[in-house]
Amino acid sequence: MILKIIVKGKARGEVMVAKKPINFLGAIDKKTGKVRDQRHDLFDKSLADRILVFPYGVGSSVGAYTIYSLKSNKCAPKAIICLKPDLTTVSGCALANIPLVVVTQDDYNSLKDGMRIFLDAENGMISE
Repeated sequence: MILKIIVKGKARGEVMVAKKPINFLGAIDKKTGKVRDQRHDLFDKSLADRILVFPYGVGSSVGAYTIYSLKSNKCAPKAIICLKPDLTTVSGCALANIPLVVVTQDDYNSLKDGMRIFLDAENGMISE
């Protein structure tokens, strides 16, 4: 169940789940969309054209610019689903017009890598 719609929009695509928070400024290559932090569970994977599911963002609010740069470089996630709406993720998604929603822990746990879903961040629905 979607608890809150932060940035409206719709997206269809493959889910990529991260169990760890993401530091967009330090961990993501803004030219390729690849996770470059070797300690992160998504290391060396690209966020491009996926529906990113992760707990929350950490680090500097300048990371919002990284999210915007990902969109400008055509390697951004199609949408983001999170547990906690942090300033970096919210402002970055708003700038880049990337749909962003907050879900319950149960829904977060039900989303698995490789699932194909439709996120309707206008009407508050997630479906397969």
